[in-house]
Amino acid sequence: MKGILGYTEEAVVSSDFIGDSHSSIFDAEAGIALTDDFVKLVSWYDNEWGYSSRVLDLIEHMVKNDMEVAGNYH
Repeated sequence: MKGILGYTEEAVVSSDFIGDSHSSIFDAEAGIALTDDFVKLVSWYDNEWGYSSRVLDLIEHMVKNDMEVAGNYH
């Protein structure tokens, strides 16, 4: 999931992730155990930039597949 999921142990705020292309960045320092059986995890993201990055990944994948399929028909 390299490039899609990120990880940080630094003290961060939401503005630290503006322009970050990851879909989600797990914040190891922000998670807390609420009970013995329940843990609250925190993940950050730049909604527009991360989504746009995944759309570009999808387009690249589609083009690659189309080229491979087209190559099989020639």
